[in-house]
Amino acid sequence: MSDIFLFNSLTHHKELFKSIKPNEVGLYTCGPTVYFFAQLGNFRTFIFEDILRRVLEYNGYQVKQVMNITDVGHLTGDNLGNADLGEDRMDQGAKLEGKTPEAIANFYTKVFLKDLDLLNIQRPQIMPKATDHITDQIELIKKLQEQGLIYQTGLGVYFDTAAFEAKGYDYTVLAGQDLNQKKVGSRKEVEVDSAKKNPWDFALWLFTIGRFTNHLMRWESPWGTGFPGWHLECSAMSRKYLGQPFDIHTGGIDHISIHHTNEIAQSTGAYGVPLANFWLHGEFMQVSGKRMGKSEGNAFTVADLRKRGFDPLAFRYLVLNTHYKSQMNFTWEALQAAQTALQRLREQVGGWRQSQSLTLVSNLSDEHNLTNSFLKAINNDLNLPQALAIVWGLVDSISQKQISVEKGVSLMQDFDRVLGLDLISGAPTHEEIPERVQELFNLRQKARKSGDFILSDKLRREIENNGFGVEDFKEESKLFRLRLDKAG
Repeated sequence: MSDIFLFNSLTHHKELFKSIKPNEVGLYTCGPTVYFFAQLGNFRTFIFEDILRRVLEYNGYQVKQVMNITDVGHLTGDNLGNADLGEDRMDQGAKLEGKTPEAIANFYTKVFLKDLDLLNIQRPQIMPKATDHITDQIELIKKLQEQGLIYQTGLGVYFDTAAFEAKGYDYTVLAGQDLNQKKVGSRKEVEVDSAKKNPWDFALWLFTIGRFTNHLMRWESPWGTGFPGWHLECSAMSRKYLGQPFDIHTGGIDHISIHHTNEIAQSTGAYGVPLANFWLHGEFMQVSGKRMGKSEGNAFTVADLRKRGFDPLAFRYLVLNTHYKSQMNFTWEALQAAQTALQRLREQVGGWRQSQSLTLVSNLSDEHNLTNSFLKAINNDLNLPQALAIVWGLVDSISQKQISVEKGVSLMQDFDRVLGLDLISGAPTHEEIPERVQELFNLRQKARKSGDFILSDKLRREIENNGFGVEDFKEESKLFRLRLDKAG
C-alpha cells in the first residue's frame, strides 16, 4: 500500500495518512439539508469527497462512508455566524411549499440522490437522517450534562464553551483563533438569547416556544419539548456508525469556524477523545467571480446543466481541473471547454477500441512511469489537475505508439476508477450507436441547418431519452453516451 499524504485542517499541515484499523477507513462527509435543491457549489465539495474515497479505495483501503441527511435543526442564522438563530430551513421550506417537513425531505432527498448518480458520485454506504436519530442526540446531551458542559435558558439548552475551555480544551483548535478574536468577530449585531453566557455558546436543544411556537417538528426530552440543534446530529451519528475517534471527517471550508468547531467541542467534551483524526475541507466555488447563492441569482443546479445540454460529467471534469483546496471559478464558457475536452478524450478511447492497427508491444518503462506518476499525483493530497495531465500524457504515448492500444485502454480504465468520468462506457464506437439514435441525430442535424431550433431541442431530448447526449461544436455535432441508468 502506497503512502498517502493529506492536508489535515486540524493540524494545518499535510500529513502521512494512517488509518486506525489496518486497510480500513471510516469516512464521514457532511451531507445536504434537504429543504431545496443542492447547488453546484455543494456538488463541488461532494465530488472532492468522492475523489477522496476513490483514492483510498484505489490504494487498497476498504472505505466505510457515512453521509448525514439533515432534515431538522439547520437554522437560517447559520449564514450570520450564529447557527442557533433564525428559522429552521426544513420548517421554512415546508411552510413555503404547503407540505409537511417529511414530504419536503423525501422529495429533495430523492433529487439529491439522482444528482449524485448523474455526477458519478458513489453513494455512501450509510446515509442516516437526523430525524431518525433524535434519541442518539438526546443521549449525547445527557453525556454533556454529566460532564458539566451544558446550561439551560428559557429558550433552550446550550453548550458551555467556557466550561469546556476550563477543562483544558481549546474550543477553536480547528479554526485557529482565540475566543477574544471570535467574540469581536462574527456574532456582532446578531440577535442572541440574552440568557446565553457567551455569544459563541451554541444550541443543543431548542424549545418550541417563542419564535418556535409553531415549529412543525418537535420531540420530548428531559429538558422540555423541542428539537435538536444542527451540530448535534453529526456528532451523534458519526460516533454511532464509525466509532470515536474515526479516521476522516470532511466538508466545505465554510464548516470550519462554526459547524465543525462545534462538533469537535461537543464530541470531545462528552467522551474525552477526538472525534476524527483527519479533517479535510474543500474550498468555495464562485460563479463568474461572484459568490454562488440564491440571492445572487446564480445558484445553478445539476438540472440547469442538463437543460443547457451539458453532460453532468463535464462539470465533474471541470471540477477535477482545480485542486480541492483552491477556489474555483465556474463559468458556462469554462464548462463548455470542459465538455469539449471530455468528449475528445472519450473519442480517443472509442477510437482505440475499434482500431484495427494495434501496437503489439508496449514500452514497459513508459507504462510504469505513467502508472507511478498517476499514483504519486493522487496520493499527494488528491492532486487531480496533475492526474488529468498524466491521462492526456497517456493519450500522447499511445498516439506515438510507445504503449499498445490494448494496454492504453486498460490503463485508462484503471485511472478512471479515480476520475469517475466514464471514459470507457461513455465512448461509443460507431457500431454501438443504435439505428434509432442515429436517425434522430440525422434529423436534428437537418433541423439545425434549417434554423428550426424548436424541433432541434425536441430531438435532442428524444436522443437523451435513448441514452445518448449531443454536443454541438462550431462546425459539427457529435453523439456521446449517457449511462442508461442515469438518463431521462
